[in-house]
Amino acid sequence: MVVANLREGNAMYENQTVKKHAALVDRMATALGVDLEEEMMAGRLDYDALPDLVLRCTGCCQPDACAQWLDDQHEEAAQAPCYCRNAEMLEMLKRP
Repeated sequence: MVVANLREGNAMYENQTVKKHAALVDRMATALGVDLEEEMMAGRLDYDALPDLVLRCTGCCQPDACAQWLDDQHEEAAQAPCYCRNAEMLEMLKRP
């Protein structure tokens, strides 16, 4: 019973982590002027690449700094912060 509760708790934590980072990825793309849904519909972003962006984000050691940076953005940002693990991909999508 204890092991099952630990597994459920761990799964809940992992689910919350994925949701948090999915939101950060979406907010970062938006801050950079990238519409991920539009990019997928246009074929510039493969549908399977979106989970990779989120997974890459979960490996970031600065999610709180990222959230604060995003909160501070009131206009389209010129580039992602240097610690963003998805900066290169988002910059590529930002180009016309």
